[in-house]
Amino acid sequence: METLFNQGSNLAGAVDRAFIFIFAISFIFTIGITVLMIYILIHFSRKKNKNPQQFSHNTRLEVIWTVVPLIIVLVMFYYGWVGFAPMRQVPKDAMPITVIGKMWTWDFDYGNGKISKELVVPYNRNVKLNLVSVDVNHSLFIPAFRVKEDVIPGYNNYLWFKPIMKGTFDIYCSEYCGLAHSAMLAKAVVVDSLDFDKWLADLQVTGNLPDHPGLVVMQANTCLTCHTLDGTKVIGPTFKGLYGRKTTVVTESGEKEVEANDDYIIRSIEDPNSEVVKGYNRGLMQPYKDKISQEDLQKIVDYFKTNAAK
Repeated sequence: METLFNQGSNLAGAVDRAFIFIFAISFIFTIGITVLMIYILIHFSRKKNKNPQQFSHNTRLEVIWTVVPLIIVLVMFYYGWVGFAPMRQVPKDAMPITVIGKMWTWDFDYGNGKISKELVVPYNRNVKLNLVSVDVNHSLFIPAFRVKEDVIPGYNNYLWFKPIMKGTFDIYCSEYCGLAHSAMLAKAVVVDSLDFDKWLADLQVTGNLPDHPGLVVMQANTCLTCHTLDGTKVIGPTFKGLYGRKTTVVTESGEKEVEANDDYIIRSIEDPNSEVVKGYNRGLMQPYKDKISQEDLQKIVDYFKTNAAK
């Protein structure tokens, strides 16, 4: 169970100190300025007939309002730098894990084809996360660990931490990445070293396998931006279990039931707005006629046939 003050990593304390200091200064100035404004409004009220006076110069006041804010800002910078600098200094013994961000899920690659949907890490061991995006900008945020870094296509970014609290913690995407951005969630699980070794040994190999040629074609044409492979409903219908499925579609002449066979799949790609799956909007998908070759269309159909039962 997470709480607001969980310090799940070695970096959390410095981040909290910077936050508390900046928050305290902001709170003090907010209260002070508010009280001063109220005092001025009452003390110099028109009802009291105070004669206004014009001041043109006050060296002491000018020095104070220049030096004091400068000192405060420098102290804020110090606390911020003390918290930030260690975040970019990765220990040599840090265990590498590749984080793959894609609309709208996180994958955690431990190497040798072992990929997990949860970030499982050993307690009290340095961990380096190599951040990769396969589509748009994302941002990996683990609040309990006080770490957050952008995950950008074509840019090799990273973060590291040492978990100092066992348990399960939330992972978010903190940069808007499309329709299902708010659902791009995962869990960080911190366990004992022996439990981690057993978990990793039992993790099935799922990655580093060659993609089906049809899936490669769909990825190249950004089909998976609007359609999912896991049953999730987004902009367009999911591809999970598509082939052979009976679906109600809306045409210009009304509704009808169709079966997702070879002809239907090709027709839906080449002229997607002629038969729109009920519950989805017309005009969101562009026609792909003459944009995808007949050979590639057959690869896509074969992919759906191969994965019909999944």
